[in-house]
Amino acid sequence: MSNVYDNILDLIGNTPLIKLNRVTESIPASVYAKIESVNPGHSTKDRIALHIIEQAEKKGILKPGATIVETTSGNTGFSIAMVSIIKGYKCILSVSDKTKPEKIAYLKALGATVFVCPASVPADDPRSYYEVAKRIARETPNSIYINQYFNELNIDAHYNTTGPEIWEQTQGKITHLIACTGTGGTLSGSAKFLKEKNPNIKIIGVDADGSILKTYHETKSINEEEIHSYQIEGLGKNLIPSALLFDLIDEFVRVDDENSAYRTREIALKEGIMAGYTSGAATQALLQYAREYAFKESDVVVVIFPDHGSRYISKVYSDEWMKEQGFVNEPLHSYDDVCKTEYIK
Repeated sequence: MSNVYDNILDLIGNTPLIKLNRVTESIPASVYAKIESVNPGHSTKDRIALHIIEQAEKKGILKPGATIVETTSGNTGFSIAMVSIIKGYKCILSVSDKTKPEKIAYLKALGATVFVCPASVPADDPRSYYEVAKRIARETPNSIYINQYFNELNIDAHYNTTGPEIWEQTQGKITHLIACTGTGGTLSGSAKFLKEKNPNIKIIGVDADGSILKTYHETKSINEEEIHSYQIEGLGKNLIPSALLFDLIDEFVRVDDENSAYRTREIALKEGIMAGYTSGAATQALLQYAREYAFKESDVVVVIFPDHGSRYISKVYSDEWMKEQGFVNEPLHSYDDVCKTEYIK
């Protein structure tokens, strides 16, 4: 039988490249989005969840009935919860209070226990979602802490899958890879593979306004004055994850909440792709980078779209949320500017 699978985990990986046309019409290069939302957990984090858990099983670290603990902005949690269901493990997750209620509901629907922690505290504060996850792992018998920010298997998952897929899909013609950096595993693992194939491929990391990663890449020092809260989930950090291989990254582009939000909405309206907030951030970084770098027609650019827009319906896809943030500087102020809702009585 064809197109038949033993379980949902068999669907992880082999995601498509889709050419971007209208959003990138000002760029002469061929630009493709790597659509990670077609993974069964709807994000690129499916890859690391499956790889890290299966490696733990092979090493005998995971025992029957074990509990898997992790820190997450949402997507890794979805993936771990999904894998845990199939493999018979319990799942405990800590998230920041930036996480929208529907994401928490999604995690709970997949059987996860969720701890919501303040996002505004330092990473080493006992209330931070990093430290809460560590404490829970210490206090829970027969448990493991995934620790995606400092787990080399995060890199390996993308070195083994995402990088080779992109190389094969572009027939080795890729010239630029652009991806958001949170844990750093997606970009680092993909970059490691692609640089081995062709060291001239430009690797562009995307950082958030309010994060320390871009400055650390440039100066090897942390500027704590740059740290402030921001709305983009899963992008940037106030600590330095070891899963982010800075020496493989040629340049960082920093993006802000507002432009990234409007870019996310534009992707949906112009390309028909319901992408997540970080996909808009990555596309915004592409357009900012294009102002400084003269792309050629022969260039082949791949932008990783990490997750699905359904997780941001009450955020970037909500006119009310956009107004609450004061995002009014773009021509598209509201969906009512381009489409209407009519109620028939």
